[in-house]
Amino acid sequence: MTDNDLTLFQQIRDELFVAAVGDVLDAMGYQHQFLPAGIAPLEKSMRIVGRAMPVLEADVINDGNRSAGPLSGKPFGLMLEALDDLKPGEIYIATGASLRYALWGGLMSTRARHLKAAGAILDGYVRDADEIERLGFNVFCRGTYAQDQGVRGQVIDYRCSIEIDGVRIAPGDLLFGDREGVLVIPRAVEAEAVAKALDKVRTENKVADAIRGGMSACQALETFGVM
Repeated sequence: MTDNDLTLFQQIRDELFVAAVGDVLDAMGYQHQFLPAGIAPLEKSMRIVGRAMPVLEADVINDGNRSAGPLSGKPFGLMLEALDDLKPGEIYIATGASLRYALWGGLMSTRARHLKAAGAILDGYVRDADEIERLGFNVFCRGTYAQDQGVRGQVIDYRCSIEIDGVRIAPGDLLFGDREGVLVIPRAVEAEAVAKALDKVRTENKVADAIRGGMSACQALETFGVM
């Protein structure tokens, strides 16, 4: 993780919230950047900021027959390799599986935390929820479900571009999530989006102060241009 990323992530954590950045992206013409509303923090106070490390999942049929593919008979496929490849400030973000099993758990969180990863975002379920919450590791998911992935799914690729509900996530894209949703901020426009969001939030703070001082909503909109 670069010094620039450290500064950027801290600024986002300290000053921004997802709704403000989403509004700015809408105005910039990036109007389909939110992941599905069902992907939410495991614990509602969790917030997540970091670089995407995309992971592609697939269902497997465990009928005892060996297929011709290179991952045949390999429990979890490339999941452990993907986990071990996490870098500081990165977010493990996975999709492609059905909702028949969990994609993440407590031991994975322990390893990712040791690697200084920023969190995990799963287009599916997690298990070992109490353990993950005790670790304080930021996980966003569709809920909890204890059924194991080992005999039901595999990671088939990682550090590849993926899509969740039509939202493209490329390796290194900026991800930002809180209890109101998860945004994918394309790397090419992240500096502009963050700068505009900071300006928006700072202006809205002035509006809030003015309203608390007695200014009407109509006056606030006329004076500051936002409401």
